[in-house]
Amino acid sequence: MLPILRSKDLVSWEYAGEVFTPQTKPAWHGGARLWAPDIRYVGGAYHLYYSLASGGIGLATAPTPTGPWTDAGKVLADPASCPTFDIDQAQFTDVDGTHYLYWGSYDTLCVAKMNAEATRVEGPAVQVARGRRMEGGYVVRRDGFYYLFYSDAGCCSGAYSGYQVKVGRSTSPAGPFVDDEGVDLMELTSKGAIVVGANGNRWAGPGHSGFQTDLSGQDWLVYHAISTADPDFPPITGGPSGLTKRPLLIDRLDWIDGWPVVRAGAGPSEGAQPAPVTAFEAGGTFKDGSLAGWRADAGWSIRNDRDAGGYASRTGTGVAYLTSTARTRSADVRAQADLRVGAGTAAGLTFAHLNGNNHVVAWLDKGRRALVTDVVIGGTSRGRQLTALPAGFDFGLWHTVVAELRGTRLNVQVTSDKLGDPVAEQRRDLPRAAARPGSVGAVARGAADADNVGAAKLYTPVTQRVPEPEPGEPLPDFSEEFDGTTIGAAWRWVRGPAPGVGVAGGTLTWPTQNAELHQATNTASVLLRDAPDGDYTVEAKLDFAPTQGNQQAGILLYENDDRYFKMAHSAIPLARGDGAVLKVSEFAKEGERPTTTPPTAVFTAPMFGGPTARTMWLRLSYHHDAANDETEVRAATSRDGERWVRGGVWTLPARDKLKIGLFSMNRAGAVATFDYVRTYRD
Repeated sequence: MLPILRSKDLVSWEYAGEVFTPQTKPAWHGGARLWAPDIRYVGGAYHLYYSLASGGIGLATAPTPTGPWTDAGKVLADPASCPTFDIDQAQFTDVDGTHYLYWGSYDTLCVAKMNAEATRVEGPAVQVARGRRMEGGYVVRRDGFYYLFYSDAGCCSGAYSGYQVKVGRSTSPAGPFVDDEGVDLMELTSKGAIVVGANGNRWAGPGHSGFQTDLSGQDWLVYHAISTADPDFPPITGGPSGLTKRPLLIDRLDWIDGWPVVRAGAGPSEGAQPAPVTAFEAGGTFKDGSLAGWRADAGWSIRNDRDAGGYASRTGTGVAYLTSTARTRSADVRAQADLRVGAGTAAGLTFAHLNGNNHVVAWLDKGRRALVTDVVIGGTSRGRQLTALPAGFDFGLWHTVVAELRGTRLNVQVTSDKLGDPVAEQRRDLPRAAARPGSVGAVARGAADADNVGAAKLYTPVTQRVPEPEPGEPLPDFSEEFDGTTIGAAWRWVRGPAPGVGVAGGTLTWPTQNAELHQATNTASVLLRDAPDGDYTVEAKLDFAPTQGNQQAGILLYENDDRYFKMAHSAIPLARGDGAVLKVSEFAKEGERPTTTPPTAVFTAPMFGGPTARTMWLRLSYHHDAANDETEVRAATSRDGERWVRGGVWTLPARDKLKIGLFSMNRAGAVATFDYVRTYRD
C-alpha cells in the first residue's frame, strides 16, 4: 500500500517500486494496511513517515527516494498521549532546527517535539485543532506564520464525500492556530478558511493534501479527489468492499491577503491547465556528467554518487565560480542550488551574475555559521547581511539555497527539502543596478559541492480571488418575513404541523423534535413552499443555541424525503471529546448511491462550513447544470450577515423540481427562531 511513483515534470508519472514488499514488511505492522506517507529529507537521509490503518505511525529511512527502505520502527512512544486516532502524520522542522510531528484523525490534531534525529516523538503532545473528522494536518511556514493545513468531513464515501481542505495559522508551530475570522481551531465549532472544496464539476471530496513548489516559485496543492462519474471500486474478491477511488490531483495554490486558496478560489480544475515549471531557464542538473554549458574556474569537476547522480565538485583553495553560459531573460527570477561545504569554508549560490565584480551571492558560511548575502557592483560590496543558521546545522550535508528576486526585493531561504520549512530566511532590498538578468551558478571558498543549480523566471502571483456570486434581485413572492400571527398560505407541511410552532413578533419559533430526516428514518416535520424557476438563492436568518448532540435546525432544498440538500446549524458529539459537543455548519445531501455493493438506495453525507454563532445567516444557492442535467447547490454561512464563508457544492442528477423548506429536529430541548426566509434571483 505504499507504492513509489516518480516524475520529471509533475505531470507524467511512472511506477518506481514499493516501500515494503510482503518479504520486507515489518512484523510489528501486524498485517495492517499502510497509508498517508509523508517524506522528508532529514540529516542526509530520506525519512518516510507512514500510518497503519489500525492506528500507529511508523518510519522508514533510505539513501534515495526510491529506496532501499529500512524499517526504523514506531515514531510515537506513547499512543495514548493525545486523544486522537494515531494516523495522518507530517513532520516539520522549524527555523531553530527543532523537529515536530503533527498527527491525528477523528477528531483532534496534535503536535509534539521530536528528537534531534527526527525519528521519535519525545516531548509532550499538545492539541492544536479539533473538529468533526478533522485529519491530515501538516504545517507550512510562510511570511512569519505557521499554516496548519487539514481536512474535515468524510474522505471516502464516493460521490458523497464531503472532504475539504482548510487552514489555520499561528505565530508558533505549537499554536494557537486560528482561521481567517480569528476562530481558534480548538474551539468547539466548525471552521472557515477553506483552501479547496467541491465546486460542482466532476470532482467531489477534495482533501488530504500535500504541498509542492515548482522552479518558478509557484506553490501547488497536491490532493485527492473523487470523480463523480467513477467514484467507487468494484468488490474485491477476498478483500475489502465499499472502497472509493481517490485519484491524485495537483492545482495551483495562491496566497491572497495572507491566506492560501486553490486557483484563487475557483476550486479543483478540470481539463488542461498550465503545468508546473520544472525546467531551468539557465543552469542545469549535471546529470549528463559534464560541465558543458558552464563557465568553470579551476578546480571544478563532475562527480557521482548514488543519490545525487552527477554533481559539481570543487577542490582547491580560494574562491572559484561555476556559472551558466545562458542568462535569464528576466530580472525577476527564482534561483536555487543544492550546496554542501566540504573542507572549505563556504559554498554559495550566485545569480544576476555578470562576472566576479557584478553579482549577487548567498553563502552558506561555515566560519560565521550563517546565511550570508552579498551584493557586488563594480567590484565593491554594497553590504553583507547575516542570518544565523540553527545550532545543529551540518554544513557537510546537502541543503538547498533558494533566492527569489522580484523588483529589488530579495528573499533567500535555506531548506532541506523545499517543503515549506526553511531553517533560515533572509529578506533585503537590492540596489537597482543589481536587479538585472544574468547568469546563475555556484561559488566556493575552498572545497564544496553543488547540484541542481539553476534559475527560472519568477512566477506572477495571483492577488485577487475569483469574484463570488452575489444574490440578485429579491423575489418577494418566494420569501417570508413572518410578520403575521400564523404561517402564510404559501407554506405547507410534510408530517405536520410540528408541535409548538408559532409565529409572533416577526419570527417563526420551532422547538426541535425527537424525529429525523435521515435515510430510512423520515419522521421529522418539514415546512415547505414552492421555489422559483431558474437559478436562485435562499437565505434565512436563524437564532439557535443547541445544547445537546444531534439537535439541528436550518433550511432545505427538498425534492422528497430521500432527495434533498440541507444547510443546518447542528450539534454533533466530538469523538474522543469526553462528552464535548461541536456546533457546526452542516451542509448535507441525501440521495441514491447506486454504486455501493450491495446497492444502497439512499445515502447521506455532510460538508462542514464556517464557524457557528447563536444568530446565523444561512444560504443555499441553486443552479441547474443543463450540460450534465445536474442539480448543483452551494452553501454559505455568516455570523453577521455581511461576511460570508462560501462552502462547497453538492450535486445530484436532476429530477423533480425542488422546494424551499425549513426544519427543526433530531433531539428535543432547543428552539429554532427563524427571522425571515428570503429568496433572490441569481
